Amino acid sequence: MTVPSGFDVCGDIAWRRTPEGIEIVHALDEATISDSAMIAGLLPLVERGVLIGQAGFEEAATGIIRTSAGTEARSWAAFYDNSLDELRTGSSPFSPVHRRARSLIVGDSVLEVGSCFGFFALQCAEDGRRVAACDISPGAVALLSENARRRRTPVEAVRGDATDLPFSGSSVDTVTLIHLLEHLDDTAAMSAVSEALRVARRRVVIAVPYEQDASEHFGHRVRLTESHLRRWADAVDHAGAELLEDHGGWLVLRPAPEADGRVGQIRPRLLAM
Repeated sequence: MTVPSGFDVCGDIAWRRTPEGIEIVHALDEATISDSAMIAGLLPLVERGVLIGQAGFEEAATGIIRTSAGTEARSWAAFYDNSLDELRTGSSPFSPVHRRARSLIVGDSVLEVGSCFGFFALQCAEDGRRVAACDISPGAVALLSENARRRRTPVEAVRGDATDLPFSGSSVDTVTLIHLLEHLDDTAAMSAVSEALRVARRRVVIAVPYEQDASEHFGHRVRLTESHLRRWADAVDHAGAELLEDHGGWLVLRPAPEADGRVGQIRPRLLAM
């Protein structure tokens, strides 16, 4: 990486302040750009207070991705392909979360709620499952749709709010909320859990990070603990709930059987897996 005068070097990234904001140059290219590489490059800037809040972090992240190859299309393609390769091989720090989530899926159909780039949805589709993905960001949905087509991986990506899912009741075997609920306030999180249970036929899989402090640069609004998972399980109708800990916290719910408009009379004791 050739660093212009006046830039501070921080790993694969160099930066400087300008009257317009923060200017960044980087060494990530078509061979090395990935979700984990981009995050690793930017976190030191967060720790130094150079990047503050979600908007600044996301602007820097997308700027790095889009300038990692000769064209924007090639940049995004490399970002997707390299990120998925790292998740599959286990070299991504997020690999254990995806591996555990995939192991908890039951049935042939999956809905990923809060899919963002859709890496989990793509992996599930490449596993041979029928997959839908839902995110509130139209840009994220468009990127996932484009790269799913490019990779010839069938994923139905739609825009939708986790608290009001655009899917009919009991229409998907497993609904996942992987690192989503920390982005929501308590009322919205409860609505998202209830909506997932409405749509799921067989299982809802919830994963949350256990952080010392909520990561504002990732858009996390709440520092979640096991008590949140237990409270969510106690507040919704279900036919079974299990807790586990593996690179964060997990809550696995079994939807209650439908009876006179879905009344969940059975709520068994919460068990640790």
